[in-house]
Amino acid sequence: MDIHEILEYLPHRYPFLLVDRVLEVVPGERIVALKNVSFNEPFFPGHYPHHPVMPGVLVVEALAQAAAILSFKTMGGKSDDKSVYYFVGIDGARFKKPVSPGDQLVLEVSILKSKHSIWKYAAQAKVNDQVAAEAELMCTLRSIE
Repeated sequence: MDIHEILEYLPHRYPFLLVDRVLEVVPGERIVALKNVSFNEPFFPGHYPHHPVMPGVLVVEALAQAAAILSFKTMGGKSDDKSVYYFVGIDGARFKKPVSPGDQLVLEVSILKSKHSIWKYAAQAKVNDQVAAEAELMCTLRSIE
């Protein structure tokens, strides 16, 4: 999926869209996506300007956005203005390697289970085949009323 198709599945826009490309998606199973980390990211001037590091919370957010695409593909739907895909839990988050400008994050997310409207995923963000961050994520799709 290129950026144009990603924009159909995620409501996020600059500066908060954190998925640049989807390399592989198997509905009901897994997704592999990319986030290209540029020195021009809006958080770098304030997050250790002398040694820029992507905030871990944004690495986890990138994983959650990839998970949302996987869920929409699995459900056969797309993002719309009548619902929101919420982050509802993070378990076992670990940050193992700093993410710096010029890195390419490979976002790997697999569905662990889905019950009612709650989805649980195993997620890893890698740089050069090394785990930068990992967590179990939980998300849900809710109607806006």
